[in-house]
Amino acid sequence: MASLSKQIKKSSKLRKKLLATALTLSLVAPVIGPQASFAQDDQGYTGEEGEATPYSGRGAITTYKIAKAAGQPEIEVATQDRILEIDGKYFRDANGNKRLDGYEDWTKPVSTRVADLISKMTLEQKAGLMYINTHTPEADPADGRFVTANNSKIVTDKKLRHVIYRLSQNLGDIANYNNQMQQLAEGLELGIPVVITSNPRNSASTDYTNITNVQDQHTFWPGTLGLAAARDVEAVAEFADIARQEWRAAGIRKVYGYMADVATDPLWARIEETFGEDPKLVGDMNYEIIRGFQTEKLGNDSVAITVKHFPGGGARDDGQDPHFANGSFNIYPTEGSLEKYHIPPFQRAIEAGVASVMPYYAYPSNDSADQGLEPYSETKQFEEVGMTLNKGIIDYLREGLGFKGYINSDSGAVAGSAWGYLVDENGNTISGVQKVAKALNAGTNIISGGSTPELVIQAVNEGLVDVSKVNESIAYTLSEMMTLGLFEDPYVNPTEAIAAANNEEHRALAYEAHQKSVVLMRNDKTKGEKLLPLTEEKLEDVKLYVEGFIGVAPGRNNPNPQKTINEESAKQTAAFNADLKKMLKEKFPNITLVDSVDQATHAYLYIKPTQSNWDNNPRIDVNETTGILELDRIIEIQKAVPTITAVNFTNQWLINKLEPNAAALIGTFGTLQEAVFDVITGEFNPVGKLPFAIPASAEAVEREVGDVPSFAPEEYKHFTYKNKNGDKYEYGFGLSYKDNNGKAVGKPDHAGETGKPAHASETGKPAHAGKSSKE
Repeated sequence: MASLSKQIKKSSKLRKKLLATALTLSLVAPVIGPQASFAQDDQGYTGEEGEATPYSGRGAITTYKIAKAAGQPEIEVATQDRILEIDGKYFRDANGNKRLDGYEDWTKPVSTRVADLISKMTLEQKAGLMYINTHTPEADPADGRFVTANNSKIVTDKKLRHVIYRLSQNLGDIANYNNQMQQLAEGLELGIPVVITSNPRNSASTDYTNITNVQDQHTFWPGTLGLAAARDVEAVAEFADIARQEWRAAGIRKVYGYMADVATDPLWARIEETFGEDPKLVGDMNYEIIRGFQTEKLGNDSVAITVKHFPGGGARDDGQDPHFANGSFNIYPTEGSLEKYHIPPFQRAIEAGVASVMPYYAYPSNDSADQGLEPYSETKQFEEVGMTLNKGIIDYLREGLGFKGYINSDSGAVAGSAWGYLVDENGNTISGVQKVAKALNAGTNIISGGSTPELVIQAVNEGLVDVSKVNESIAYTLSEMMTLGLFEDPYVNPTEAIAAANNEEHRALAYEAHQKSVVLMRNDKTKGEKLLPLTEEKLEDVKLYVEGFIGVAPGRNNPNPQKTINEESAKQTAAFNADLKKMLKEKFPNITLVDSVDQATHAYLYIKPTQSNWDNNPRIDVNETTGILELDRIIEIQKAVPTITAVNFTNQWLINKLEPNAAALIGTFGTLQEAVFDVITGEFNPVGKLPFAIPASAEAVEREVGDVPSFAPEEYKHFTYKNKNGDKYEYGFGLSYKDNNGKAVGKPDHAGETGKPAHASETGKPAHAGKSSKE
């Protein structure tokens, strides 16, 4: 906390306030490490996700099914006598009372069924439906029991029916985990099924669910920045549809994602999860993601989407994230930037019919420039409480933007990370029940990251929240459950899940996306011709030295972060290099590999700097702090032989030392090495474009405007890096081997342009912004 005065530069008033409350905030902020069966205040980090092993059939349960037919949905239960037959139709007897209740009758409208179920529920049962929290099953159970009496207490005792699943198991294990959870819920009062939710899980991730390209796991795609680099909106729709099939087959029916945040602060560690810095592209990508996962209309085959983080998490101050007290506010130094740059992607999500929206932890700072929203009071533009607790912000989402779905808080945002509402004006601690009441009355419908439904009960009993607010909230989530078909058939087939995971056509499309994600950033001449591609003819004279440099982040609350970075980066680097050489020998046998630079005519270096949001230390230098321990060695190799240098961009790394001595420079975004070598050898013509600009220097990062894209007229005009050939690494930059006429080119197809997208001068403000939803 001592660094707050240094970190917060844009507002002396805000700095003073934060310094005064920093100690209090640090005392109440949760400490997160590896999770037990559930955490009281989980911000979304499990620590060890584990690795996927091949499916073995463990954990399978027996179910009984009535097949789908004309005028008859599929009915599936784990207890055979839970199937009712009435007048030739079949129903699921959810509460086991041997008769058909209104909420069990799929022939009735969802609204009628929901109203009937709510009328049968106790306040305790309703309160359980107001929460969602991490559930960590047994990761590798010898007896196949993923769900145990000990780890399922949030369902049995706390009565939650929404859980967050964060492990990286194979899809068959996930399917059997789902079935065990549903079997458990089937035997409980009212038989309300469980909704299993996950963060995105089809690509590599530094901080969240992390997968690799292995059998029986999800198809492996480039990161969201890679999808943005490919600029292929149709391919993103294809990706979302494929991912939906996998998730649906495994029983995961809700996504905590994707992010509609616009990457406007290059230091922010979560840029890795965004679609870059162009609001229009971010919006278009989210539109396709939502339509692909949810389908055109939410139904039995859909996976519901929770888009995040409203009203945009990219407007950071020095990269500080609101998972932490020193990043607990959003500040908008640019007049109108909120509606111009950050809101448009959420508008597109609403147009796509997104099921729910997640506000971020941060509160809007009154030190911001005028954002044009209805003011909180005569003297304050905003109420300075977290977005989940902020009635003005949620009302703007509903009434101003016309959102009709439900509000899902971020994990811990109504507990230890309820920024702006942890202590009152006298410094007294605000109680948990007050926070819950504040959130529900502001319009939040489900609380993430805790298992404290007793606070909802207390809030109602003390008159802080009317029970109608509770009924309204659970009507949203119960309607979603019924629309997804979970009240008829919450079970899945692990064999079908494994088949979805290993669909060769889908894996081929994912691989093509990797190829498209590669951005060629420099391609100099050596011996009179462009270094790349290394065609088969050229490779006859090439002896290639290859080496990777892999950074590893230290994680949260690490007592000696640099020691961990050094040790783990060295281990990961050694493993990567062994895998890289093995892949090249198998996939590219015409490449002659050598063991030392002295033997080489050329070199390939792969640089993967890493920072984690969890270590709360925003940095984009390429050096030992981001796990690149041998920068001097990299430069020596570049100077010794013509070197192809590939950099994995999860952030807008400062490449001042990496770029000048490279003969060719490639940008990757969670991209498979095989796909990178397809580009290097000319098997695939590079088409990727930078999803953000690369900053010129640390000074440029210091002077940049944290709430606008690099191409915005308000941005620091010297922000963008210029390479040794004079090309600016602006938004949308990318070289190609050939143009449409088959001629070799050395400049981007937009050479001479400023780097602004064609729509850069548009306001981005929705046509109906500020209007009431009743109009």
